[in-house]
Amino acid sequence: MAIEVKNITKRFGDFVGLNDVSLSFPSGELTALLGPSGCGKTTLLRIIAGLEQADSGQVLLDGEDASAQHVRERQVGFVFQHYALFKHMTVFENIAFGLRVKPRASRPGEAAIRQKVMQLLELVQLDWLADRYPPQLSGGQRQRIALARALAVEPRVLLLDEPFGALDAKVRKELRRWLRRLHDDLHVTSIFVTHDQEEALEVADQVVLMNKGRVEQIGAPAEVYNHPASPFVYGFLGHVNLFHGRLHEGVLDAGGVTFDAPGHGEAQHAQGVGFVRPHELDVDRYSPGATGIVVQLRRAHAIGPLAQLDLERDDNGQMIEAVIPNERFAALGLREGETLVVKPRRLQVFVDHAS
Repeated sequence: MAIEVKNITKRFGDFVGLNDVSLSFPSGELTALLGPSGCGKTTLLRIIAGLEQADSGQVLLDGEDASAQHVRERQVGFVFQHYALFKHMTVFENIAFGLRVKPRASRPGEAAIRQKVMQLLELVQLDWLADRYPPQLSGGQRQRIALARALAVEPRVLLLDEPFGALDAKVRKELRRWLRRLHDDLHVTSIFVTHDQEEALEVADQVVLMNKGRVEQIGAPAEVYNHPASPFVYGFLGHVNLFHGRLHEGVLDAGGVTFDAPGHGEAQHAQGVGFVRPHELDVDRYSPGATGIVVQLRRAHAIGPLAQLDLERDDNGQMIEAVIPNERFAALGLREGETLVVKPRRLQVFVDHAS
């Protein structure tokens, strides 16, 4: 089912939770609503579900205005951060619950319910836990049961609010890969809320970046990561180095070091800021006449495939983070305290409106 929201606005007293938000969620795709706490992503999810009403705007389900529909009529499945399983019911009974409370006319018989529940338990790879109770399960198992329960009523839309937020990093990584595989099998239109950029980029077909009740950028994971539309998006999607300076006729002068700034040829003596990700910096030993930014290596963290370098600029003391392959770090034989030179391979410049 395709979902569309048009001009959704929601206030909480003087606080604007959502400010004229319009979005499309393609049928059969997995969309991540990504952003910091308080940006409006959970409010938007709850309005799509029918758990909250917008002050203005429309929710369209397959082109039909569902704004006035009750949550039950929208055929939505939910998975929340804290499982919300019934502790006094077995795993089997938890999954069967939604089927058993259906109106009598559409309620399946006991044999059909049993078959459906066992199919779902196999789907989430936990059929051996049917007779256990939620407190006997691990967090990851409980979340998979919560997902099976949401799928039992054959929802047209699956909504997940920080589904893995309460789990430790290792389990979270396993579950998000599992969710992606499950989605590829089922193709139910899904929207999930997260503040974890790695999670959104790994799992989603489409990422919606939100900030202060507005949409900052929409696109495929590679698009939003490689071509951020704003300084906020750049800063939110991973670590970044900032180079502040004067922007004039397509050149950013950041403390005597100049960078090309394509797209800013019209700029006249403006304040600009260049964004460079740590892995987009070339690092070499300093030699007289070298071009680039002269730095001191303050600390090196070389564990695993990548070496993280904390570098201090000679001219203004700014700290820069660079990431290089560990093989490169070993080949250079770098030592803390050495003088190095760094050059951005790629730098994106924005006009600095904050200055």
